[in-house]
Amino acid sequence: MRVTFYEERNFQGRSYDCTGDCADFSSYMSRCHSCRVHSGCWMMYDQPNYMGNQYFFRRGDYADYMSMFGMSNCIRSCRMIPMHRGYYRMRIYERENFMGQMYEMMDDCESVMDRYHMSHCQSCHVMDGHWLMYEQPHYRGKMWYFGPGEYRNFSNMGGMKFMSMRRIMDSWY
Repeated sequence: MRVTFYEERNFQGRSYDCTGDCADFSSYMSRCHSCRVHSGCWMMYDQPNYMGNQYFFRRGDYADYMSMFGMSNCIRSCRMIPMHRGYYRMRIYERENFMGQMYEMMDDCESVMDRYHMSHCQSCHVMDGHWLMYEQPHYRGKMWYFGPGEYRNFSNMGGMKFMSMRRIMDSWY
């Protein structure tokens, strides 16, 4: 897995080759305005230490990603998403701490409201696979990456209310 970051748009200026998680680009470059994902899937963050808004990048060229994604800040940190082959399973809950209605998902969901008649979910347990969850139906709005684990309370994630989710498939690598 590899991504090359460039200080200027259109792959110009100083560059930095990255092959794993990087909590802060500032020691390698002062800013980042374009990148080329050679392989793998990555979450990019507009703040150091994997903080701030999250953006999903897969293999491809991003000559001016800030315009593409409507970003106001440059990428400041990145995290590699490990490839997963096999089943995908996640339980979503209506309330915090795994309370209320529970639904088990094994595939993408364009709208929690349409499928489960739930306005949004407040907690989840990812048993298998890697997932992207979105604040709006049809995979729109801000997104958040979820790997295997328990997520008891979404309010500590900036008050996000997730209304759609999709699997990060191995074919995207």
